[in-house]
Amino acid sequence: MKATFRGRYDTDKNGGAAATFAVRAGDAKLKASVTEATFVGGPSLNGLALALEKPGFFIIDYNVPKKDFRFQFMNTVRVAEKPLNLTYIHSRNDNRTILDGSLVFDSANKVSANYLLGTENCKLKYTYVHGGLTTFEPSYDLAKNAWDFSVSRKVYGDDVFKASYQTTSKVLGLEWSRNSKINGSFKISATCNLAAEVKVPKLTAESTWDFEM
Repeated sequence: MKATFRGRYDTDKNGGAAATFAVRAGDAKLKASVTEATFVGGPSLNGLALALEKPGFFIIDYNVPKKDFRFQFMNTVRVAEKPLNLTYIHSRNDNRTILDGSLVFDSANKVSANYLLGTENCKLKYTYVHGGLTTFEPSYDLAKNAWDFSVSRKVYGDDVFKASYQTTSKVLGLEWSRNSKINGSFKISATCNLAAEVKVPKLTAESTWDFEM
């Protein structure tokens, strides 16, 4: 059995914690996730979620207190000898269906799209990796008719520094993250609304630890 513990703190909300327990069932994984809301005031179903996952094929999530199912199916097809990764996501209670696709031209170039069925919400993104270390990602939101930009760079092997800017909201974001099997994972991010009269940065910190049980 594999367990994952996540902690979170930000300046707008109180700190929070979540734990996930996973066990293999053949080619699939069974997962159970809980948050601090599950135990505050005594054990309850609040914050409890169950999932059945086969990596690369499907994920079925069940939110216990909301009695809501979320289905996610993945597949890859070849287009002009290039892999096109497709993802279908449907939430039953919200009756929302999302189609997500990414066409990989080579190790440095990728185009992706995200579309919410029945709406004008469609986002296009181009990803370019320079030298295997620096990633540029301009994206275009058709519904807002606006561009967003981000650039990230790998440093020290497992660390990534990222800067982003949203043109519609004028929000500038900075992020430092690490994904290490030895030292664990964490993410520290700060955002600032440049359009606000009082520019107060929002700080968020997340940590993740994996345990074999």
